[in-house]
Amino acid sequence: MTDTDPTPLPMFYKNPEALSKTAHADLAMQTSNDYRFAAAANAIPLMATEMPQAMRSYPIVFAGDDNMPLALTGLQQGENVFVDTDGHWAPGHYIPAYVRRYPFVLAGDASDARLTLCIDRAASSVTTTAKAAQASPLFKDGEPTDLTQNAIKFCEEYQTMFNQTKTMVHLIDTHGLLAEQTSKITLPDGESHTIGGFMGIDEGKLNALEDTAFLALRKSGALGAIYCQLGSTNSWQALLNQRG
Repeated sequence: MTDTDPTPLPMFYKNPEALSKTAHADLAMQTSNDYRFAAAANAIPLMATEMPQAMRSYPIVFAGDDNMPLALTGLQQGENVFVDTDGHWAPGHYIPAYVRRYPFVLAGDASDARLTLCIDRAASSVTTTAKAAQASPLFKDGEPTDLTQNAIKFCEEYQTMFNQTKTMVHLIDTHGLLAEQTSKITLPDGESHTIGGFMGIDEGKLNALEDTAFLALRKSGALGAIYCQLGSTNSWQALLNQRG
């Protein structure tokens, strides 16, 4: 399946529908920088190409069935310390593509190479031209507008990044470089949190790799992701600072 397997629904999505110029002829979107839909996400999917930017703000871990990268945005369930009560993302911090893609997403069956652009009708930014005259329509004269075309392009690029990242992680895992890790975080008030249940790069095994294996990782582009994950451990303090 793709990362958009509708069962269960991907994080954030509540009522995704395949876009149709007949069924959604009057659908529109309001310009919004409201990220409250992500306010309860303490970990957000991250693609390998994003890791150099994301590592400055978030600890990066590998988790889930496929050990895909995640940016940690909180210390506990239901907490994203980078989204304030007004829905603003903390200034100066990278916003993951998974968040910026919302409310659009590509969906399809693994046996079918064709993917369909969907939109979450439950998103607060989604409306109709009748309800909000200033909103940007998704279709005009029966054809996709630039907004819809750009959404298609972004989602296709995201799917490509997803597939590349999955391949990289598989190669990293094949060389035995992933190991279960835990981090103990002590807050300024003395409260401690032990964060576990995730995988990270085993630096000792990385340094012990044979030259041929190291070269294979370099040629695949996986080395960049490896070093970004290792470097992101310095961002635990940034997470604490943002939490306040």
